[in-house]
Amino acid sequence: MLEIIKSVLFGIVEGFTEWLPISSTGHMLLLEEFVSFTDVREGFFEMFLVVIQLGAIVAVVIQFWNDIFPFGKNNNKHPFRTTGFLSYVKTDVFILWFKILAACVPAIIIVLFKLDEFFEMYFGRPVSVAMALIVFGIAFILIENRNINVAARVNSLTEITFRTAAIIGIFQLIAAIFPGTSRSGATILGALMIGVSRTVAAEFTFYLAIPAMAGASLLKIVKFGFDFTGMEAGILITGMITAFIVSMFVIRFLLKYIKKHDFKIFGWYRIVLGVIVLGYFMAVQ
Repeated sequence: MLEIIKSVLFGIVEGFTEWLPISSTGHMLLLEEFVSFTDVREGFFEMFLVVIQLGAIVAVVIQFWNDIFPFGKNNNKHPFRTTGFLSYVKTDVFILWFKILAACVPAIIIVLFKLDEFFEMYFGRPVSVAMALIVFGIAFILIENRNINVAARVNSLTEITFRTAAIIGIFQLIAAIFPGTSRSGATILGALMIGVSRTVAAEFTFYLAIPAMAGASLLKIVKFGFDFTGMEAGILITGMITAFIVSMFVIRFLLKYIKKHDFKIFGWYRIVLGVIVLGYFMAVQ
């Protein structure tokens, strides 16, 4: 029962930090110092931290199903054909998915050459994570201050070009290189820098997470193997369900929040968290 409670705690942290641009890695580092699983095999925890993201992904799929499912008659503003089967094809949604896949190319290259493991080995340390938290926190504040009197150039998902999607994908790559940057934080910051509105930046980040996180989770499961013990399966399922429930609320909150506010509060939070992470791990060494 205690292991399940621990899984719930990790699921709550994942659900909150995956979508807010505040870095799930930094929070997990701290939580791991005080909460750890005892009745699991070696390598399980590393896999668990990635695979519980599947719960968060399902929350995105459910929340935005009507916007991301490329088939259907209802709300089909751009059918491929006016009659027949192809009239069920949503051309604009298909194009959006091609842009999402284009944004995933840099991350795919990193995984194919196993550079993600290299970067994790050298930059996944507490000090590096803390510095990434602080640096990108400062960047959020600076970019938002710059954008105070600047109108966004991209105010809808259809206005995102393949070039824009590729640039956002490169910023996602930065998050893979420097743990603590935050995948959502990096992509949102990159989008803001090139003139994408806050709402569109957040939505595109949500959609981009579906193939990126699903792919990462699948690779981790394959690497670990599918022969889970009963306890491991219970821990994993509980974590995913918890992450899903929390994500449903957090996604709605963020979209509502950024309609009237900027991202500076998250920048300040990142700086404070970075200082806490840095101070704690320097003290315990």
